[in-house]
Order: sequence, then C-alpha cells, then structure tokens
Amino acid sequence: MTQERTGIAAFKGSPITLVGPELRPGDQAPDFVLSKNLLEDATLKDYSGKVKLISVVPSLDTGVCDAQTRRFNTEAAELGDEVVILTVSADLPFAQARWCGAAGIDRVITLSDYKENSFGTAYGVLIKEFKLDMRSIFVLDKNDKIVYVEYLAEMSEHPNYEAAINAVKALL
Repeated sequence: MTQERTGIAAFKGSPITLVGPELRPGDQAPDFVLSKNLLEDATLKDYSGKVKLISVVPSLDTGVCDAQTRRFNTEAAELGDEVVILTVSADLPFAQARWCGAAGIDRVITLSDYKENSFGTAYGVLIKEFKLDMRSIFVLDKNDKIVYVEYLAEMSEHPNYEAAINAVKALL
C-alpha cells in the first residue's frame, strides 16, 4: 500500500493529502519515468553525471508555476553544462511544449508525470485530491544523492529559489 501523508500541505488553506514517502537529504533519489512527449520517455539515468535541480509544479498554466519555471530558466544560463534543470508537472506534453514556446523557455527541460503519476508517488508529491504534483524542489548530486529538498506547506506559495540555487552551486 502506498503511503499517504496528511496535515503537512494545503491548497489555499484547505488540507491536501500527499501520496508517497517524504524524501530527505542523504537519500538516494528514486528513479522515474516521465514523458518528454507522447512517444519518448525520460528516466533519471538520462541525466547521469549531472547535478540535477528538479522543480516540481502543479501546472505551468498558473501564476506561481509560471514564475517558478521562468526563474529557473534564467538561473540555468549561469549554472553551466554540469547542471540540468528539470521541471516536472502533470500537464500533457503538448501543453508543456506550447507553454515553453509562448514563454520563451529554452534552458529548462519540461517532463510530464501525466501517465501514471509515478514521479509524484516516488518523490512523495502526488496530491491525492487533484492527481497533480505538489510544488517542491529536489537537488541531486552527480551520483543521484539528494542534497536539498523543499516540500512546500502551501501549494500557492513560491519555493526558496536562493536556497535551491545555492545547493546546486555548492556541488560545482
């Protein structure tokens, strides 16, 4: 049975249930299968040997998610080739591609968790009530060990961008 965590997160003040474990710094990052598009998947191994910042958003078509993805796209330019920034949402790959084109996003890789919500369940961010992934940040070293985690308590708030970027820079 999959673990459910209650009393730790909310959407506009209303409690929500997160499905999956609470990951912590020092944990080995779980593998995932996410959709690049309808025919092509991505796994953690595809980004082997790179520092990974995984920015999880409920949907790119919302204000905070839009701002979060734009911010990390800007930061990506200064972090260099040793770093990959992945934005994960349950949006369909078509919607992700359309949004990136309209927003001029060219440095962040968007990946979709729409098929089975397997990323959300493995990383403990699947919102049971909405079948979306909760806003969160994971920084993984080149060996896929988690060095930074931020699970937001309120879905509509921004993550701590500076702390996440500093965690990435500390690995370079």
